[in-house]
Amino acid sequence: MRITYACPSCGSTVAVEGVESAAAIACPRCAAAVDVPAGAIAWAGPGGEPVGPGAGEPRLRRCLVCPCTELFTRKDFPQRLGVGIVVAGFAASCVTWAWRLLVPTFAILFGTALIDVVLYLLMPECQTCYRCGARYRGAGGQQEGFDLETHEKHRQQRLRLAEHAAAGRPPSPT
Repeated sequence: MRITYACPSCGSTVAVEGVESAAAIACPRCAAAVDVPAGAIAWAGPGGEPVGPGAGEPRLRRCLVCPCTELFTRKDFPQRLGVGIVVAGFAASCVTWAWRLLVPTFAILFGTALIDVVLYLLMPECQTCYRCGARYRGAGGQQEGFDLETHEKHRQQRLRLAEHAAAGRPPSPT
């Protein structure tokens, strides 16, 4: 399993391979270590039955970087590239539409949609933490897709904590 996360101490991006067997994950820039919580990774056999550590495939139960247990599954694809493909297709179709070329306009639009579908089918999935944004590649588990309500809950919590930190007071327990 591979994890990519922002170091809680220095904010630099850290990518680590083989975290299943690690007791802690260390940042190469500031040497801050994040302890891997006990029970965060379960092991499952080919049929999904529980097996001993290292005997099957790793199943992620919770985030290894923060105390969050809420993760979601998404496609492991750079969003900026996807938006760039859509914008390029839209711009090209606008030009052909302005020249009153109907068939090339729709060919560009359908070609852009076809590229999107092919990329969707080819891209692997990764699991992402709602709270800290850590991405896990090669981790199995029972996470659902993205939920806007859960995302908003964590976004609001981050804003409240930042507001309390800016005011110089401890966060409230609610």
